[in-house]
Amino acid sequence: MPSASPQFASALHILKTLRAAGFDAYLAGGCVRDLLLGREPADYDVATSATPDVVLEMFPRTFAVGAHFGVVLVAAEPEMSSKEPAPPQVEVATFRSDGLYSDGRHPDEVRYTHSAVEDVQRRDFTINGLLLDPLRWVDDPSQLPEQTSALREGVVDHVGGLADLDAGILRAIGDPSRRLQEDQLRLLRAVRFAARFGFEIEPATHAAIRALAPRIHAVSRERVRDELSKMLTEGHARRAFELLDETGLLVEVLPEIARMRGVAQPPQFHPEGDVWVHTLLLLAQLPPGCPLTLAWGALLHDVGKPPTFRVAPDRIRFDGHVEVGVAMGAEICRHFRFSNDETRMILALIENHMRFADAPRMKASTLKRFFRLENFDQHLALHRMDCLAAHADLDIFDFVRESYESTPEEIVRPRPLLTGRELIAAGYAPGPQFQQMLRTVEDAQLEGTIATTDEAMTLVRERFPQT
Repeated sequence: MPSASPQFASALHILKTLRAAGFDAYLAGGCVRDLLLGREPADYDVATSATPDVVLEMFPRTFAVGAHFGVVLVAAEPEMSSKEPAPPQVEVATFRSDGLYSDGRHPDEVRYTHSAVEDVQRRDFTINGLLLDPLRWVDDPSQLPEQTSALREGVVDHVGGLADLDAGILRAIGDPSRRLQEDQLRLLRAVRFAARFGFEIEPATHAAIRALAPRIHAVSRERVRDELSKMLTEGHARRAFELLDETGLLVEVLPEIARMRGVAQPPQFHPEGDVWVHTLLLLAQLPPGCPLTLAWGALLHDVGKPPTFRVAPDRIRFDGHVEVGVAMGAEICRHFRFSNDETRMILALIENHMRFADAPRMKASTLKRFFRLENFDQHLALHRMDCLAAHADLDIFDFVRESYESTPEEIVRPRPLLTGRELIAAGYAPGPQFQQMLRTVEDAQLEGTIATTDEAMTLVRERFPQT
């Protein structure tokens, strides 16, 4: 079982305070689900019959971030020493019944209710509709039970979530079509939850997702991007993208990836199959918590192959797929509004993933400049996954990794032996040729053929005689 955290202590204190004032209050949503699965909740939420104005008045440190929807952030002092750090904030939501969702994202109106049963009926999936009453535990409620069976004594289940949790099923609460249309981001959340927990999507819910997939365009690009990023970085990226494909969502949110299916590759280099299969095998290697840019770089590294596919007399070819892929990747990053830094890194991963094949034949200067790529460890990680998703030959990876790790930073980025100032002092007129001169000197320095300023100046005079 997860250990009791400071946030759990804060949530429990809030819950006990609300109960003492005569209100119903429970732990609710994802924290209950995660506790029952033996996972550490990312945060703890409280659902209560107390209205937002009452919550704001009861606790001294509150933030009405979503009071219109009945949500208040509370930073309550739990029963702990004053020397303890300030407790984290806990989201406290009033029991409510939502009206229509005309924008497919938010309810047009919110009606508060005193009924926990009514409140859970408006939530998304049964496994997220469970409530937990820690005060039902026989032992000290401030400590989480060691056994899940003891934890279940405090579960309040009005939606059949426990049975679905036990069976590994993701099911919408009530009518799937209505529930998913209320907030169309739930289409992607269903896929993400099913992949994260290894659950099957219940048939009626699955059918509703397929039918409603085109409506995902009503959701903001940023929210779609964030859901896809979570899928890619939670450690179950392959399953998530298989489900996106099966539910018809992939062709809606990333048609460029959907086009990879059926695009054959030369079997001598890619015995695993087509570009889609290769990409799935690569996604399967993404560990939980991997960098977002690496995850998207892995997804998009071969995005340029479908439009460049051709069958040549000797073999299947993808001429220019890297350049095309960079252009397509730039458009995808723009569409999803990635930051400039994120875009630059994702595109660099696409642009450089084929350069590893040349590494054993590179001059020392070229190889060292290769090592200078920003976040080179991500380039190295992508190359390793790329190999393992294809021929599984890691000889080049091992060569590059060993060279990279054995080359000190001061050798990769040595102090310049010459600058433009020295060239001017030597009688050279400033101009475009300076860049070529300094590049020549740096090449020789990286190759190890010169090591001093005098040697650098001698080389310049030999290569660039003054007229």
